[in-house]
Amino acid sequence: MGKVKKSAMIILSVLVFLGACSNDESSSSNKGNSNSDATEIKITWRGLGENDNIRRYLEEFESEFEAENSDIDIVLSPIIASEGDYFSKVALSLQSKDTAPDIVSEDTFMLSSDANAGYLKNLDEYVSSWDEWDQFIENIKNGVLGEDGSVYAIPTTTDSRGLWFNKKVFKDAGLPLDWQPKSWEDILDAAKKIKESNPDVIPLAMNVAKVNGEATSMQTFEMLLYGTGETLYDDETGKWNVNGQGLLDSLTFIDEMMNKEKLGPSLSIALTSNYGSVMTQDLLPNGGVGIVLDGSWNVGNYLEGGAVPLEDPEAVLGFAAMPTQNGQKPGTVTMSGGWSWAIPANSKNHDDAWKVIQAMSTKESQAKRAVIEGVLTVREDSAQSPDYAQRPFIESATKALENSYFRPKSDLYPNVSIEIQNAVEAVASGSMTPKEALKNYKEAVIKIVGKENTY
Repeated sequence: MGKVKKSAMIILSVLVFLGACSNDESSSSNKGNSNSDATEIKITWRGLGENDNIRRYLEEFESEFEAENSDIDIVLSPIIASEGDYFSKVALSLQSKDTAPDIVSEDTFMLSSDANAGYLKNLDEYVSSWDEWDQFIENIKNGVLGEDGSVYAIPTTTDSRGLWFNKKVFKDAGLPLDWQPKSWEDILDAAKKIKESNPDVIPLAMNVAKVNGEATSMQTFEMLLYGTGETLYDDETGKWNVNGQGLLDSLTFIDEMMNKEKLGPSLSIALTSNYGSVMTQDLLPNGGVGIVLDGSWNVGNYLEGGAVPLEDPEAVLGFAAMPTQNGQKPGTVTMSGGWSWAIPANSKNHDDAWKVIQAMSTKESQAKRAVIEGVLTVREDSAQSPDYAQRPFIESATKALENSYFRPKSDLYPNVSIEIQNAVEAVASGSMTPKEALKNYKEAVIKIVGKENTY
């Protein structure tokens, strides 16, 4: 009898533990509808823990939406993970009706492959009768199309990338506070002056770790590569660049920054998954780093309610466009991406999920999210919102889009991206020379896409 009681207590303990885990992984903000017959709509996105601007936006949206829609109970279910792990965990969850959320946040670069895998619902029937679809910026809408030309998600944000810099660090180094480098050499020269003026400050930083996934591929390597005049992929021929001088030049720049000139952060910072938060939420606003190549969305950290609110962000920081390699036309370059809301094919509540997405996609809601998160809006009318138009850095972040590029719209890009990350980290860590890393990259990409699909 004692054994039976002991077993029962163990089972009860396990059930309590599982219940606690469930609450951690899938929770609303305790503002849910009291209507027990309400349909639960589970929303999943990449959570960022305490300083999660998307959650701030969603909790406010949840409260307002449920007040007007008693038949729907929104359940906020973030996945707190590195970018690469988020994509893997989402892909796994989408494969089953038991684990698929009702609405999922999709990075537009993963959308095509997830759509082709059958994980996402085709939204053509919804957008065809939705009169607000015309308000979305046309080239942004192209980012949510599958290879079949159908719509598989609704855009929520877009962005640009550039060079954030701390103005006090620049002043101490004798650098101009309206700094706009004209070439890669200008960037290195500024970083060297910072190093000379204060050896305790990290002169220059950019993503170089495999653990940071697409941030390393897109925000570092592709920002450099596209500034050489080369691209990663030829849309017309469907072939991948494996021989270009720009590939080598991009890896060489990383090698100069991290190893030859020692201008970058220590590997103990650079190769960790929390590199981004350390750099943009701690060191940059506090003068611990001079220049950081990163996204325009970081302004959300510095506004009221953000991770590190600043009374006057533009007095503390600057945001310069990334120059082309040698100042050649068009002079500046940025990679643009964005996130979107998609409905998993395995969701059991397609129509109610669409109703929620529509509400999140109104002019007012899109502007509100852009302001809270510090990103660029995807609706033309939302851009006219006073709160949005008056946001710090909005002019320079938007201007950067004039010379923007997008990642290859190919199912194979995620696989190639991993090889980019391998090459960048190998060079940054000093385990390979740029030529060695490029040789490995070329061989790996040929295996992925086939030699006949390279140039």
